[in-house]
Amino acid sequence: MKNIHVTNGDFNYSGQDRPELDYYATDPKAVLSLLMKEKFNPLIWEPACGGGHISEVLLSNGYSVYSTDIVDRGYSKQNGVIDFMKFDGSFNGDIITNPPYNICTEFVRKSISVVKDGAKVAMLLKLTFLETNGRYLFFDEFPPRTVYVFSGRIGCALNGDFSKSLTKAIAYCWYVWVKGYSGDTIVKWI
Repeated sequence: MKNIHVTNGDFNYSGQDRPELDYYATDPKAVLSLLMKEKFNPLIWEPACGGGHISEVLLSNGYSVYSTDIVDRGYSKQNGVIDFMKFDGSFNGDIITNPPYNICTEFVRKSISVVKDGAKVAMLLKLTFLETNGRYLFFDEFPPRTVYVFSGRIGCALNGDFSKSLTKAIAYCWYVWVKGYSGDTIVKWI
């Protein structure tokens, strides 16, 4: 049983420490896949930018990106170190990020609260984010407009080190919320 959990990246069973502040860098191909399906506001905030993996893809595709993180991992210094969960303001654009999974529901809720009506919030999350009773209530209040399931697995890099990328045993999806949306969630594959 332990081998199953280790394969799935469950640190409680692997004997490894969780990465500092739950930092897993996003494969740039995952961001390109999202951009092939969704158009975003020209201004995007990446509030968990890590090493800039999402931000760089967005910049190279013509978006203006505000990149911050809770600690300086070498990339956020261009826009600042900000604890997004303590941010007390609003943002006049969209948010795209791979949030720390240990607080992902709170991160999504916070993102929706800071953007304007009609703005998008796109989060790279595990497919299992769809599960649990608590999230059922969350989804009832904040249904994503679209969930893009990867038909082929992607990997996220532990502490931003792609040479030690996790196995592709975890299924990830892009969840896209539109603030104010109250219809059914559409599931698509990328």
